[in-house]
Amino acid sequence: MLGALLAGCLVQACSVVPPPDPAIPGPQARTLVRQRASVVVVTSRADLTHWLNRKFSPSRATCDADGGSATPISPDGYFLTADHVLERIAGRNVFVLYGSGARLTPVKARVVWRSGGADLALLHIPVSTAAYYHWTPAGSWLPEGSRVIHGGIATGSASASGKLATSLAPEGAFTGDRKFKIDIPLQPGDSGGPVVDAHGALVGINSAVEYLVPMETAFFVDSEASRPNLRRLESRLRTDRARNSPTLRSVE
Repeated sequence: MLGALLAGCLVQACSVVPPPDPAIPGPQARTLVRQRASVVVVTSRADLTHWLNRKFSPSRATCDADGGSATPISPDGYFLTADHVLERIAGRNVFVLYGSGARLTPVKARVVWRSGGADLALLHIPVSTAAYYHWTPAGSWLPEGSRVIHGGIATGSASASGKLATSLAPEGAFTGDRKFKIDIPLQPGDSGGPVVDAHGALVGINSAVEYLVPMETAFFVDSEASRPNLRRLESRLRTDRARNSPTLRSVE
């Protein structure tokens, strides 16, 4: 009887959504997004040195490249991106461009895990990644209306301040990865970039933009993002570290 009563109290507590944090992302959060800007490039080329030597000039970009954004999530080279960015990786190489500020260096990446349903993919490069994101707490509510910005190679740190259009309950009530909405439009190339709260903590990963198309007119509805189950994500990281024991180098 006591166990049932406690379970009922927990369910009731989890169903009460707290008010959103009134804080608005400011210069500090935008600086963190700018410092952690990272890129994914999928190409048949074996290296991107030619592009690096030309300071990544768009006119000199490898012509067969697909790309998107990446989000560093650990100090030892792990990144999340959107799975659809890797849609055409068969027989091709994946690079992550990471560095300090504008000094991005291409490093060949290993694909650790992919989920088409969640539109998430985990990558690793053998590089120390001191500028990485810390997640918002798994056990805390992220209420609808919480203020956020997003990052990506198209938007950079110039994202408009927006809000969560979906409330995210504490992770204990869920076992899988989750999708949620934000009311800020994404641009091509932003997929795989971070959604960040007012304090610079990582909420989730950019996925897609949604438009309503009545007849000839399209207008923005919401953008979609994905949040992995953090317990499962950490388990994947531990398993991969144990299997591969990567030796890290610095690019900064």
